[in-house]
Amino acid sequence: MSEPANNRSIFARRLAQARQRRGLTQAQLGLLAGMEPEVASPRINQYERGIHEPRSGTAQKLAEVLGIPAAFLYTEDDLLASVLLRWNSLTKQQKKELVRVLEAMPEK
Repeated sequence: MSEPANNRSIFARRLAQARQRRGLTQAQLGLLAGMEPEVASPRINQYERGIHEPRSGTAQKLAEVLGIPAAFLYTEDDLLASVLLRWNSLTKQQKKELVRVLEAMPEK
């Protein structure tokens, strides 16, 4: 029986979201992140269920494999998460432009 999404940690929910967005199975993600074949799927499953959370180096490797900034895995802000999902697909020029637009906005 699966746990309700809102009872899992933000890391667990974001990891599952990013993995599914990339169309990877838990086993594929684990293998691409350098885990041994016999533990790849169970370990990712435990991360996604919120049973365990990986060390920062492992989280960084998972983010690299998923093509996202590691910050995505930890942000509770859904709007920021949307920006972070797109961040790595932007060109350097687009990133600079986005930062310019944000900096030009008045602060509250």
